[in-house]
Amino acid sequence: MTEVTYYTREGLEKLKEELHLLKTEGRSQISKAIAEARDKGDLSENAEYDAAKEAQGHHESKISKLTNVLANARLIDESKLDSTKVLALSIVKIKNVNNGATMTYQLVSESEADLKSGRISVKSPIAQGLLGKSVGDKAEIAVPAGKIEFEIIEITR
Repeated sequence: MTEVTYYTREGLEKLKEELHLLKTEGRSQISKAIAEARDKGDLSENAEYDAAKEAQGHHESKISKLTNVLANARLIDESKLDSTKVLALSIVKIKNVNNGATMTYQLVSESEADLKSGRISVKSPIAQGLLGKSVGDKAEIAVPAGKIEFEIIEITR
């Protein structure tokens, strides 16, 4: 059974763009590599041809996986989400109760996660500990360094 994944508009567009590139430019490059290898002679002892065919198999597998992801992708209408609770796509400002440090994260799908830009996966331990909570709530979250208590300061979209 395939898992439904929720995406932002930008994340979904990025996936569609990647699939389009794989189907057009990617396939074109691989077919050229196969043709060049084929022109070099005997296919039974042509390592370059074998490598190009193997690359084609990997490429088609990637296209298949991405097509499957897109088939099960759902766009989240942010305007209809409850902003009083932490949900997917919420932008959450949290404070570490122990040291007073504040952080802001947006909870996104796994494929959109990018810690440098403040986007964490909804499946990450921090996001899992925050989901469903409201402003003022505290969450004790198990991280590799141990358990940390966070207080939710603000929830936006």
